[in-house]
Amino acid sequence: MVGKSQIKFIKSLLQKKYRNQYGMFVVEGLKTVQELLDSNFEAHIIYTVGDVLDNAEHINTELVSEQELKRLSNLKSPNKVLGVFKFPKEKPVDQQGWVLALDDVRDPGNLGTIIRLCDWFGIQHLACSNNTVDCFNPKVLQATMGSITRVNIVYTDLVQFINESSLSVYGTFMDGDNVHTTSLPQKGILVMGNEANGISSAIEALVEHRISIPQFGDQRTESLNVATATAIFLNEIKRTGS
Repeated sequence: MVGKSQIKFIKSLLQKKYRNQYGMFVVEGLKTVQELLDSNFEAHIIYTVGDVLDNAEHINTELVSEQELKRLSNLKSPNKVLGVFKFPKEKPVDQQGWVLALDDVRDPGNLGTIIRLCDWFGIQHLACSNNTVDCFNPKVLQATMGSITRVNIVYTDLVQFINESSLSVYGTFMDGDNVHTTSLPQKGILVMGNEANGISSAIEALVEHRISIPQFGDQRTESLNVATATAIFLNEIKRTGS
């Protein structure tokens, strides 16, 4: 029987301040929970409708009814499993390859997709400004589809991070050099900006190479979605710089 205190705790983790207070986050859905169980993430408790998970013998698991899961869930249609996991231990950013840096990306769907893109293109380290949306936001976690287990995500002062790095800094701008004809190195920092305002002036001052995606269509289209643009830039980096 799921008690009121359990429900209150789970619901509190929908808010960033409580996630930070407890050092825990909620994940829903069989695929994502299973990915986390198969990784280095540590489970606090798993609520499940039936025996649907692998490698869960030594995990604190509580069998619940579909109605009880619905009371715990933040989804309209709960998907058999809800897990509470502990924050992973923070790891340093290895600067032996490309690092993706996000300057105040605010949309959860965008961040989740970008994490999946990092996983797809083999970008192991993602440096986020402190104002970038929390990677443990439930909507971000849903969008990552488990890729969060394979990308090291660090929240930091981006100005300080870039200043302390020896890597070349590539910033994405509408008026930058054509990325398709730019010679890209085997390692560097790629900065993607905020959905509405692009790269901040403080970060722009540190950018050494301004690059852009050429536009072929209707000139009335102002810009690309940041996740879509990230996919194109990462493809070019891996196609020409690796």
